[in-house]
Amino acid sequence: MQIAEPLIVAIEELSKLPGIGKKTAQRLALHILKSDKESVDSFVKAIEELKTKLRFCICCYNLSVEDLCEICKNQKRDKSIICIVEDVNDVLAIEKTNEYNGLYHVLGGVLSPLSGIGADSLKIKELIKRFETEEIREIILALNPDTEGEATTLYLAKLVKPFGVKVSRIARGLPIGGDIEFADEATIGRAVIGRIEL
Repeated sequence: MQIAEPLIVAIEELSKLPGIGKKTAQRLALHILKSDKESVDSFVKAIEELKTKLRFCICCYNLSVEDLCEICKNQKRDKSIICIVEDVNDVLAIEKTNEYNGLYHVLGGVLSPLSGIGADSLKIKELIKRFETEEIREIILALNPDTEGEATTLYLAKLVKPFGVKVSRIARGLPIGGDIEFADEATIGRAVIGRIEL
């Protein structure tokens, strides 16, 4: 069966998005084709503005429309605490909880020597500069508990210790609603070590 070239191109482009296979890309392309012109124009405009209007905050490297992001500009945030994360997705996830009221620092990745990502590839120098200009009393390391995340956590903890700030990490353990009997040993071990007093 012959397929019109614009549809083939749209499917190819949509399938380049993470988590989108050829079948999902085809469904999305057909949905866009069936949509009214105003909806499609609005969609195209949103994507264009995503690329043209967003930039990285000059302080924390979160996404922003201006030089400083909304979090860094917010006077109600606790400016003495910085949560260090791998990327913007982590900021979004933590912000959804409404449990954290400090600032962030987005590294832009984690140490991964096998992939050629060293300290110079990340926003670590920029983090250290913040200690010179801001009154920081605590950093929270909120990196993924995989090999690269653990290595980056240990590296950063050692790097910032001389500044005399409290260094903590987010707790790890059992998810809400999870059963202990079905959790792996490492997760149960982390939950026991990270226990809190009631």
